[in-house]
This record gives sequence, structure tokens and C-alpha cells, in this order.
Amino acid sequence: MKLIEKLKHEFFLVLPPTIFFFIAFTLLVTTQRLIFRQYGIPLTGFGAALIGALLVGKVVLVADKLSFMNKFPDKPLIYNIAWKSGIYFLTTFIVRYIEHIVGFLREYGGVMEANRHLFAEMVWPHFLLIQMWMAVLFLVYCTLQELVHALGKKQVIRLFLGRDTFLG
Repeated sequence: MKLIEKLKHEFFLVLPPTIFFFIAFTLLVTTQRLIFRQYGIPLTGFGAALIGALLVGKVVLVADKLSFMNKFPDKPLIYNIAWKSGIYFLTTFIVRYIEHIVGFLREYGGVMEANRHLFAEMVWPHFLLIQMWMAVLFLVYCTLQELVHALGKKQVIRLFLGRDTFLG
């Protein structure tokens, strides 16, 4: 019975960031679809949005346990919001860059040559548009997360919904 309680607890911990990032990644996929539609390029990705949301939801929870993530506990909330948003943004930038360069590494072998082709062939406005989305989404997520930490889940729900909806 202890295992079931632990799994239930973990499920409810990962649920809020997973829902948030599923909505966020669905917005990103929709943005990409609209961009690619202009060029007649079909794009799927809602399954990738769900998988990405599950991964990021768990990674965010694990990252929040690291000591350096809560670097400014005695400062105004904006410090931790900016710090965490910056770390998440930089991490996604690196991961997305690696994701793009892997194909070029397979094709061209060396890192320098792969990098040269990546810089020449990547559609940078699309890459940067998605990164801008990620910056805004991480800023919103970290703001909500810090509000919940500072005020408590019940108070935040009460502030947003005006009543004790969904509270147990």
C-alpha cells in the first residue's frame, strides 16, 4: 500500500508542470505548423508535445530539488523567477541546438564541419521564434511556481478562482 501512496504522491507532483508544459508545447507546435504551412511543409507533433511535457514536467521537479535552483530564498520573488527561467531557457537552448546538430554530425562527421553546415542551413528566425516562446513560457511557469511556494497552493487557487475550487 505504501508504494501506491508514493506513486499517487509523485503523480500529483508531476501533474501541474506536465499540464502547463503540454499546453505550452502545444502552442509551440501550433506556431511551427502555422509557419511551415506557409511553405507547404506538413508537420505533426502533438505526440511530441505530450512526451516533451512529461519529460520536462519530471525534469523541472528534479531540478527544483537541486540546491543551486533556489539561489535567492530571502530576496524578492523576481530573483528566483529570473534565475530559474534563465537556467531553463539556457538548458532548452542547448538541448535544441544539440538536437539540430546531431543530424549534421551524422552527415559530416566532425563537430566543426557539422557546426558550419548547421549555421549555414538552419532557419534561424524559426529557431529563435521557438526560443522566444520558451523564454516567455518559462517566465510564466516560474512566476506561478514561485507564487505557489510563497503563498501556498490553496491561497493561489483562491486568488485566481475566488473560491476553494479543487481543494481537498
